[in-house]
Amino acid sequence: MHVEHLLQDESLGLRLLWAGDDLPRREISGVTVTDLEDPARFVRPGEAVLTGLVWWTPEAGREKAERFVAALREADAAVLLAGEETHGAVPDSLVEACVRHGVPVAGVPAHVMFRAITDTVYLRHWGELSRHHALPEVVRGTLTRLLARGAGPDPILAAAVAHLDRAVAYVFTASGRTVAATQGAPAISAGEAMALIEAGAVPVEADALSPYQRWHLHLRDVDAVPPRMLQEVAAVLGRCQDSQARHGAAAQQAADDLGTLLAQAGEDHAAVAVGLRTCGLPPEGPYRVIVADTGAQGPGPAEGALAEVVAHLGPGPAAVGRLPEGTAFAIVPEPETVPVEPADVWPLVAAGEPSVPLHGGLSGPVAGPGELAGALAQARYALASARGTAPDTSRLTPASALTGLGTLLAGIPVEVRAAYSRSVLGPLLDTRNASAAPLLATLKCFLACDGSWARTAEALHLHVNTVHYRVQRIEHFTGRDLSSLADRLDLWTALLCRDTLPPSVTIPPAASGRRARSSTSRAR
Repeated sequence: MHVEHLLQDESLGLRLLWAGDDLPRREISGVTVTDLEDPARFVRPGEAVLTGLVWWTPEAGREKAERFVAALREADAAVLLAGEETHGAVPDSLVEACVRHGVPVAGVPAHVMFRAITDTVYLRHWGELSRHHALPEVVRGTLTRLLARGAGPDPILAAAVAHLDRAVAYVFTASGRTVAATQGAPAISAGEAMALIEAGAVPVEADALSPYQRWHLHLRDVDAVPPRMLQEVAAVLGRCQDSQARHGAAAQQAADDLGTLLAQAGEDHAAVAVGLRTCGLPPEGPYRVIVADTGAQGPGPAEGALAEVVAHLGPGPAAVGRLPEGTAFAIVPEPETVPVEPADVWPLVAAGEPSVPLHGGLSGPVAGPGELAGALAQARYALASARGTAPDTSRLTPASALTGLGTLLAGIPVEVRAAYSRSVLGPLLDTRNASAAPLLATLKCFLACDGSWARTAEALHLHVNTVHYRVQRIEHFTGRDLSSLADRLDLWTALLCRDTLPPSVTIPPAASGRRARSSTSRAR
């Protein structure tokens, strides 16, 4: 179906406002209905874009029109169909922006339902390509109407396989969560679902989604179904998933706004409470905060991973968004009984993109909105610890797991750990000095043996006098007194900082440390 076919349909009564010479002959691949100010993420090439112009206001009309149409041009939309009901007519600034960017634009009369346009496009599209499809015509019509109404995956899957005799079908996410299943289909665990995906489930292609949210179509008796039919059903499910993503954009924006409030110093508790209500969360806790990072630039992957983790936890309300600096976060009410913990499903979700480490941090439960900023700080520090402890491995670190000095230090930035280690250990890190390595090994062993000369000598296969001599040299180079608990703690912390650095980070030696307060040998 081409743009000109849609414009020539008298039953729709579309009014062409502008189109270049060749643009009306552009083929339409589908339809997107949106009222987002920036719809680029949700528009596929060749789609007709329907908008009610709710996003447009006279006060900033030119700027908003420019941003909206530029997004359509970037996404390579085929035509803009603008509803006239909201403002009485299509604003001139919008038409002018379409002319500048070369996007055909037509007005949709107030009495014409958007669903009528959607049905026209998809029914024509299915009809033109009927010889390439395996689904019966009546099934294609039913699916088209379901898509136009914004139906979810359960009714679409049921309609797609209803003509098959007692078909058992599922839609799984990449982490094995069941999104939809035919009536009477037995429940399947996440592990079993992932095995079925690995065995050859049909991937569902959808735009603007992270790899952690991919759907997969599985039929129990797959050999009895033509491959073209499976691909056709998967394509319909892809459009269903795209539609759900578009409808969820407003919820994510509300979550982003809440994240901005929580990240601000001295946040407004009243505004946070309003933000919680906007996100559909209860006014009182307990809540937990989860943060995640994949190292990817731009929005999408980490938020998708967190959304999938939250979906595994249960059907209750949650807010999943993006903090101002780019970290994905989620606020989840803490139920009285927790059937599934985030740590249980983290490896399943991370397996959706095995080549990318998925790091996360989890706060402890907090009672109310006023404590959410603190919970966010906990979760972010736990995230930093997860990255520092296992930079190349997916890991979720709860704040409650920060019970040792090593895990606590791992959350400190790499540059700070390196600087502290360099300033405290000094010449012991100088690889050009042949005595530096034995002294460093002796220091680690001496501290691990709780300052016992005899146990240190036994562990290193040295005479105890040699240990005394080396400890004196360590005190000389570092300026620390190893009979002092405070100095021992400083040195042990410096060693832990050094040991938790990524392999790619090297510490240049610092100038020699201050002189020891005492170099006299002390018997232990």
